[in-house]
Amino acid sequence: MGTPAALDGHRSLVDADSGGHPERERGRLPGLDGLRAAAIIAVLLFHLDPRWLPGGFLGVDVFFVISGFLITTLLVREHRREGRVDLRGFWTRRARRLLPALLVLVPTVALIARLVEADLLVGIRRQALGALTFTSNWLEIAAGSDYFQSTSPQLLMNLWSLAVEEQFYLVWPLVALALLRFAPSARARALVAVTLAVGSAVLMAVRFDPAEGATRVYYGTDTHLMGLMLGAALAFAWAAPHRAWTSTGRWERVRRPVLAVAGLVLVALVALLDESTPFTFRGGILLASLATAILVLGVVDRPSPLRSVLDAPVLRWIGQRSYGLYLWHWPVILIIEADLAWAQRGDDGYLWSRLWAVLVTVAIADLSFRFVETPVRQHGFRSAAQRGLRRLRYAGTRTARATWAAVTVLTIALAVVLATAPGRTRVQELLEANAADAAPTPAASASPSGAAPAPSASASNAPSAAVTQDWTMPTGAEIDAYGDSMMVGSLQALRYYFPGIRIDAKSNRQWSQGLAAVTERGDDNRRAVVLALGTNAGVDVGRARQTLDALGPDRMVVLVTLHGRMSRIADDNAALRELARGRGNVALADWDAAVEGTEGQLQSDGLHPSLVGAHLYAKTIRQAFADLSERHTKKQVTLKDLPLPK
Repeated sequence: MGTPAALDGHRSLVDADSGGHPERERGRLPGLDGLRAAAIIAVLLFHLDPRWLPGGFLGVDVFFVISGFLITTLLVREHRREGRVDLRGFWTRRARRLLPALLVLVPTVALIARLVEADLLVGIRRQALGALTFTSNWLEIAAGSDYFQSTSPQLLMNLWSLAVEEQFYLVWPLVALALLRFAPSARARALVAVTLAVGSAVLMAVRFDPAEGATRVYYGTDTHLMGLMLGAALAFAWAAPHRAWTSTGRWERVRRPVLAVAGLVLVALVALLDESTPFTFRGGILLASLATAILVLGVVDRPSPLRSVLDAPVLRWIGQRSYGLYLWHWPVILIIEADLAWAQRGDDGYLWSRLWAVLVTVAIADLSFRFVETPVRQHGFRSAAQRGLRRLRYAGTRTARATWAAVTVLTIALAVVLATAPGRTRVQELLEANAADAAPTPAASASPSGAAPAPSASASNAPSAAVTQDWTMPTGAEIDAYGDSMMVGSLQALRYYFPGIRIDAKSNRQWSQGLAAVTERGDDNRRAVVLALGTNAGVDVGRARQTLDALGPDRMVVLVTLHGRMSRIADDNAALRELARGRGNVALADWDAAVEGTEGQLQSDGLHPSLVGAHLYAKTIRQAFADLSERHTKKQVTLKDLPLPK
C-alpha cells in the first residue's frame, strides 16, 4: 500500500521553515489524513465488490503519490537542516512503521484461515515469504497471479503494493541524496523525478497486452512507479527554500480552477475506469497520479475549503489507521465470505457479510494502531519488547507461563499450517480432474439417427453455413459446446442433460481461442452450438462476432452469459445480448440471472458452479435451446424435469 506506510513521516515534518504555522510546528500537514482516508475507502469499496466502485483500485495510486511526497520532503528537509541524511535512521523508522502490524497479520490470518477454509491457504508459503521480504509483487508475477481476477483469490494479495513501496524506500533515498548533492536546483531535481514518472508510465503502456492481462505492468515496480515519482517531484519543488514554481503568481491565479478540475478528474477516473479498459494502463493511472499530486499541493499549500473538508475529525481518524485498514481488509473479506453461509445467500446476506467485514476490519485496525503500531513507532522494537516483558512479570508467574505456552503452541500450529497448506483449491482439483475429459474429441461424429458423419474440413477452411435448417429441439448428439472453466466444472451435468454432447472446454479460454477451435472443426460443427467463453478475460466483441459469422445463420447457437463480481460483467453481458439481438439463430442462456441471489449454487470461490449449480447451468442452456426452437417452429417444447443424480 502507498501512503499509510509513510504515516510517521507525515508526523515528523517539523523544521525551521514552518514559518510559525501552528500545525506545521506540531509536525502535521492538515488534510493529508483526509486524502488518505478517501483513498482507503475507495480501495475498500473496490475489494468489497468491484461493481460498487470500478476504479477504486486507483486509491493505491493516491497512496503512492502521498508517500512519494512525504518521504522525499523528509529527506529534503533533513539534508537542508543537517547537511546530510541519516539513511540508517530513515530505514529504521520505516521498519518500525511497517513490520509490527505485518508480523501480527501474517500468522493471524493464516491460522484463522486454516480453521475456516483450507482453500484460502493455497500459495500461502509464497505469499508469506513475499510479505516478510517485501517482494510480493515479483513473486506473484512469477507465479502468474492476477490481481483483477477473482477465480482463486490470494489471502495476502493486497500486499503487492506494500512491496512496491518498500522497494522504493530502499532505493529512492540513495537517488534523492545524489540529486540533493549534485543537481543544481530544486527544479532540476523535480525534473528528474518527473522524467522517471513518465518513463514508468510509458513502460506500462508499452508492455501492457490486453490478451495477457495486466499483472506484469500493474505489479511491476518499474512499470508502476509514476505515483511515487510524481509525489517526489512535488516534494522537491514544495520543500525547496523558495518553493520552486509552486508559489508563483501564475499558480496563485489558476490555483482554484486547477484544483477543481483535478478533483473532478480523479473522481471520474475512480468511478468510470476499470481493469478491462486499456486506457487504465495506457495513461489512466498516470492521469490519476497527476491529479492526486495537484490535490496534495492544494491541500498542503494553504488553508482552503478542500483542506477543511479533508481535515474533518472522522476522516483524520480513518486516515491515521489507513495502514491497518489496508493490511487487514482483504483477508477479513475472504475469511468472512468463506465462513458465513449467508455471505452468498441473496442480496441481503451478501450486503450483511460486507458490512460485517467492514466492522471487523475497522475494529482490528484500531486495535493494531493503538497497541501494536504506535508503541513500536514511538519507542522502538527493543523498548516496546522490554515494556511487554515487564508487564508479563508484573502480571504474575502463572500469567507469564500461560502467555509463553500460548505463544509456543501458536508458533507450532503456524508451522504446521504452512507446511500442510494445500497446493490447489478444491475447485482447481475438480477442474483439473474434468479437464482431460473436456478436451476436444475427434472431429467426425455419428449423428443420432445413425446417418454418416459430415466430412471433416481442414483446419484452414472456415465452417460452412450450408447446413440443413432444423429448428427442432436438439439432442445431445447434435450439440457442440465450446467453453471455459465454467463449462469444465459443469461437464457431468451437461452430459447428464445432453447425452452425446461433444464438449471442447478448458480453463481461462478466451474468445480468440474459441474462434480458433470453431474454425478448426470446420464443417463438422454440429447443427447446435453452445458458446460459453471469456469469464476471465471478458467478451471480445470482434472475435465473438467472427465466431458467430463462421458458424453461419443456419446453426442453432446459444451464448451463455458470464457471472462474477468483476466490474466488467454487466458490460460483457450487455455485449452478448447485443450480439444475439440481431441474429435469429442465436439465443441467450442467462446464467448470470439464473444464479444471482440463489443459495448453494456456487463453489467457495463464489464463481464456479457447485454440483447443484452445474445442473442449473445445464438447465439454463437447455431452456435457451427450447426457447430458440419455439421461436422458429412455433411449437411448444416440453422439457422433462430430471432428478439430481445421487
